[in-house]
Amino acid sequence: MTNRNVNNTLVELAMSISNSSALPRAAVPGIMALLGGVLGLPQKKLLLKTLEDGSGKGGHKVNTLIDSMRASSPTRVKSTQNQDPSPWTLYHPSALNMFDQIVCESKGKQIVTFLDYDGTLSPIVADPDKAYMSQKMRATLKDIARHFPTAIVSGRCIDKVYNFVRLAELYYAGSHGMDIKGPTNRRSTKKGNEQVLFQPASEFLPMINEVYNILVEKTKPVPGAKVENNKFCLSVHFRCVDEKSWASLAEQVSLVISDYPKLKLTEGRKVLEIRPTVKWDKGKALEFLLESLGYANSDNVFPIYIGDDRTDEDAFKVLRKRGQGIGILVSKIPKETDASYTLQDPTEVTKSCFVHRLGSFCGIWWSGKERVPNTTSCRFLMSSGKLTPTQNLVKGWFQLYPFLVGNRK
Repeated sequence: MTNRNVNNTLVELAMSISNSSALPRAAVPGIMALLGGVLGLPQKKLLLKTLEDGSGKGGHKVNTLIDSMRASSPTRVKSTQNQDPSPWTLYHPSALNMFDQIVCESKGKQIVTFLDYDGTLSPIVADPDKAYMSQKMRATLKDIARHFPTAIVSGRCIDKVYNFVRLAELYYAGSHGMDIKGPTNRRSTKKGNEQVLFQPASEFLPMINEVYNILVEKTKPVPGAKVENNKFCLSVHFRCVDEKSWASLAEQVSLVISDYPKLKLTEGRKVLEIRPTVKWDKGKALEFLLESLGYANSDNVFPIYIGDDRTDEDAFKVLRKRGQGIGILVSKIPKETDASYTLQDPTEVTKSCFVHRLGSFCGIWWSGKERVPNTTSCRFLMSSGKLTPTQNLVKGWFQLYPFLVGNRK
């Protein structure tokens, strides 16, 4: 074992002791005296800073990460049935309940949809490699993409998200927006034909791979820990880790990242994310895609972003700043958010719920066994002022329909 490894091991041990409530403040000088003979100057400074004020790479920072991760990763959700609406639901009402208002806001504008993957299009599962999307959700996305531009914005790498979604007509922004690709040629279903739009963190790839290999080795002793390589960022999953081991695992990760000042550590739902320090996030990805679509300075666009995680807040903030479109948080519990509306879970996002209802306003939506055009949908199409030949046919059919079947609505 090298001297550097010995030093890091000793610092790691001292950090673990420092986080224990059994360690009195008076013990700090004694620990420094004990380790002072074997630690190098940089390690001494790091240890002293950690033990005395908790503001180093461990201590309070690790505790803060754990507290934030625990707050955004509830293990139990109390039932809200038969309860009065809380102030949170008053400020962030259900997007389903406010659907008509959302439609009115988008009237005459080009809708562009942005969706997170995990927790939005698929449920959060113990094994991130098994976060499969339902066939109903896939069919809904395919239908939505026929009517307006649709993008998946995820922390995962593009290849993994594409393998889950398998729709070539979508835009994909992986690695928290640091890897953006457009739709493939619709005549070809081969993967790999996408046009690379933007990769702002390409120079970090060697560093990301190096840290990935280190973290895989460091986390092996922790049962249930999983390190995921998402190309331009890394995810350390805590979903299958005993909560009693969260602090020690977070310390391991934090200690590794302390040697890489060009990387930063953030938290999410039972996950720690390692990302380059470039000023790029899901909000920047949203702005980039709108600009690529020609809507950078347009007043006739209505972006809708749906997500469930802390990283989606960057996109919600962009929409609030633009004063255009809406952000929708997928959550069953109150959270501090810049989203305007909420949905409970992926089932409310999928077919027969919000996204599917939204798509029905941009095409022909039939209801009932007799395949009667939905009255509200037809009226919306007629009032939009921008009808395709097919929609004009629907308009004419809708106007003639009362005369054909009487006063039935």
